[in-house]
Amino acid sequence: MLGFMLAFGLLLLQPFRTGSSSQLNTIPRAEDITLYDANGEATAYIATGEEQTIYLWEGKPVAYLVPTDSAFSIYGFNGTHLGWFERGIVRDHDGDAVGFVKGAVRVLTSLEPLKSLRELKPLRALRELAPLKPVYSRQFSRVPLSVFLAAGAD
Repeated sequence: MLGFMLAFGLLLLQPFRTGSSSQLNTIPRAEDITLYDANGEATAYIATGEEQTIYLWEGKPVAYLVPTDSAFSIYGFNGTHLGWFERGIVRDHDGDAVGFVKGAVRVLTSLEPLKSLRELKPLRALRELAPLKPVYSRQFSRVPLSVFLAAGAD
């Protein structure tokens, strides 16, 4: 009987998948999506259960995702359009890759360190208009992912 109750309890704890049509629909809603920098270091993450908020690994909320026709626009809490998140790659206004999710590019990723506690999210400022998407390049930006995302901090 105890074995049955334990198995039933574990079944209830399994994450479920949603039927959303967004690019994040294959990820359970309460799971974080790690963003790696050009060197494969875990630098930030998308909190899918918190309106697609992007946190630096230290717990500072710096940006959030807004769905568009073919990708997500990345906006800072200060209202600045930072770039795009498409096919698992974070792109800047020049079309260069700034970060990525594991498996999106051929870069070896390191083990994820423990995350710090999340800070409170600031209020979102009015968003500026997004520029036209550039032609995407096959190279990484010279700007580190942490600096790129920190430009959106309040």
